[in-house]
Amino acid sequence: MTERTRADSIDAVHAMLSAEHYVADRGLATSIFLALRLGRPLLLEGEAGVGKTEVAKALASALGAELIRLQCYEGLDVTHAVYEWNYARQLLEIRLMEAGGTVDRHAAARELFSDEFLIKRPLLRALDSDNGSGQAPVLLIDELDRADEEFEGYLLELLSDFQVSIPELGTVRASTPPVVIITSNRTRELHDALKRRCLYCWIDYPSFEKELGIVTTRVPDAPAHLAEQVTAFVQELRTAELYKVSGVSETLDWIAALVALDKDELDAATIDETLGIILKNQEDLDAVRGERVQTLLNRGRARGRS
Repeated sequence: MTERTRADSIDAVHAMLSAEHYVADRGLATSIFLALRLGRPLLLEGEAGVGKTEVAKALASALGAELIRLQCYEGLDVTHAVYEWNYARQLLEIRLMEAGGTVDRHAAARELFSDEFLIKRPLLRALDSDNGSGQAPVLLIDELDRADEEFEGYLLELLSDFQVSIPELGTVRASTPPVVIITSNRTRELHDALKRRCLYCWIDYPSFEKELGIVTTRVPDAPAHLAEQVTAFVQELRTAELYKVSGVSETLDWIAALVALDKDELDAATIDETLGIILKNQEDLDAVRGERVQTLLNRGRARGRS
């Protein structure tokens, strides 16, 4: 029995993620369960730092599967995402053929454009992965909104039929389709054609209770009182008009730093000294520092007590 088949209910998926220290709500666990059951890609959208990438990492670990990650960026093309030919090795092989005295052009072409000279990039590796266990890899296509629309269009064949076309070799089709997780921070709108091929889940900033659960799960060494104060302060900080709101990843970085500083209580001076861990924009730092820090801290303490 493969690990994927063990995820036979929403509760089982939730438990698998919890065992990997990922705190998921019912909606996300349902989306993942359906993606596994139906064999459909799952598109996760939300603000940066809310844990979209971590979903794929936790799921791969829970399934006992290889995680294959494609980090998207502007200008990403087929040679970096799917495959390219090892031209240096091909040229060397041609010279060896010539040194042998006879070169059959048709035979040489068949030999040069074979798997031996093919460099497999993440998408092709995910389709062609066979570790003998029957467990398909988890393919993470991370921050697709950063890639160009042309590349997004190229993905349509892969997401529909789990295959890609290579002119020299033909069509490469997955014997066991990978589990596909796509993330987007919505810096641009993804095309409807891609969305139709996926299940969809929006991951929002967590509630106080959920974020506190994430903090205590991921940073177990943090004092309980400090964890509550940090979570409450970040929750209040997200209500402020800032250029860039802090995500859960910044919350975790901040409390880890406070634990490293041997802090067990949050105060205005400590916040002022470490504010650059949760705010990464100078205008935001200037807007929060000073009296506003104390105001947010007082409101956070009131939230924690309530």
